[in-house]
Amino acid sequence: MTTSSVRVRLTLWYSAVLAGLLIVLALSGYLVLKRNFIKRTDSSLVELSKSFLTTVGAELKADSGPNAFREAITAAIAEHSFRDTTFVVEDEQGNILASSEGDLSPRAGFSSGVLPHILDSMGRIPRQTDTFRTLHFRGRLFRVYERHFKAENELWILVALQSLQQEQEFLESLLETFALVIPLGILLAGAGGYFLARRSLSPVVEMSAQADRIGSANLHERLLVQNHKDELGRLAHSFNDLLDRLDQSFERQRKFVADASHELRTPVAILCGEADVALSQPGRSSEEYRESLGILAAEAKRLKHIVEDLFTLARADAGQYRLAPADFYLDELVSECTRNMRTLAAAKHIKLTCSAPGEMPIRADETLIRRMLVNLVDNAIKYTPAGGLVSVHCARAASQYTISVNDTGPGIPEQLRLRVFERFFRADQSRSRTDIEGGAGLGLSISRWIAEVHHGYLELSSSNEVGSTFTVFLPAPPESAPQTT
Repeated sequence: MTTSSVRVRLTLWYSAVLAGLLIVLALSGYLVLKRNFIKRTDSSLVELSKSFLTTVGAELKADSGPNAFREAITAAIAEHSFRDTTFVVEDEQGNILASSEGDLSPRAGFSSGVLPHILDSMGRIPRQTDTFRTLHFRGRLFRVYERHFKAENELWILVALQSLQQEQEFLESLLETFALVIPLGILLAGAGGYFLARRSLSPVVEMSAQADRIGSANLHERLLVQNHKDELGRLAHSFNDLLDRLDQSFERQRKFVADASHELRTPVAILCGEADVALSQPGRSSEEYRESLGILAAEAKRLKHIVEDLFTLARADAGQYRLAPADFYLDELVSECTRNMRTLAAAKHIKLTCSAPGEMPIRADETLIRRMLVNLVDNAIKYTPAGGLVSVHCARAASQYTISVNDTGPGIPEQLRLRVFERFFRADQSRSRTDIEGGAGLGLSISRWIAEVHHGYLELSSSNEVGSTFTVFLPAPPESAPQTT
């Protein structure tokens, strides 16, 4: 068990905070009690001093003899005889006129001669009227109150001393209790906190162990969620969602690699086989060599097209394809691409038309937009039978441009329409992979990516037995914007 453990750190932090809180509370309670004891003692000394002087005044009124003041003091001392309080009457020079022993009596462990020593220690402090002070003498505490009064035309000093022994013993006992209870409480709280932290974090430890067992071979496994509503349950859900995304990503990658390998294997096999055949017959005619070279060139061209598409998709997936935006007219680009594809359409006896009314200025990557248009028109020509029609129509709808490519092919079965944009997918599964015209099934995937990277999208708008329509939506500049050339 080291401090690197979350459970240990939580326990230490909890124990440290609790220790600080208990110490602050203990010191605060101690100081508050001590202050209250002092205030209560001061109030008691003031009241007793007033009562003492009241008694002295009453005795002086009742007796006006030569020793009336001394007798009045003696009577007041006798009337205010308390075990824990001592009264001393002095003159201005500090000479003791009368005193009561109180808590300084031999029964309390002090000799009767200790009072002069206490008063002597007090005499070293500047003495003022109506002042309080705390006096330490022989390990004991006294609260001292001094009050000046006049009698028989002279100034006298009344010193009232009250022992704080009981309060001192109580506070010492309280400190001893704190010194015992606080460490014990911290120890018990730390043990309880560690137990709670261990119990609370046990799902995390279990999830960590489960996550360690999950690898590429068993990526389908998921973490167990004990409580779906708490924070750990949400963490497990988030981790499971991450595993779902990783699993889907790995599955797409495996499928992509498998499909790419299958697509590349066919042209490579044809190239190798045709080359072996050509080299194995040294006596072949020039026409036969030209036929072999034509097959090799066609397969090499197909292989080059597949590799370029794979490279484009790989850069797109990695986010490394940098756009080269430029200002051009989309309607002119669509018309140009359509004209360039008419030869291919004428070879299949397919009519290719283009409708691009009005100027459509746009800022985009012209090379990618051209590639997207060629892919869509080429795909429409491939799946349109001889004598059919492929039409391209451009328009502006509010803040976006639309480019629709419509064919008169057999359409796409309903159960396959959601998959037409998958990589290496062909709606016509009967088309041979050795058929060069069939393509690799990457054109629509690349076209959708091109639309999305320009903040637009590509969709299959409609598909039935009379044909299919693919529509591209691209953001258009505000109509008030000046047209560019």
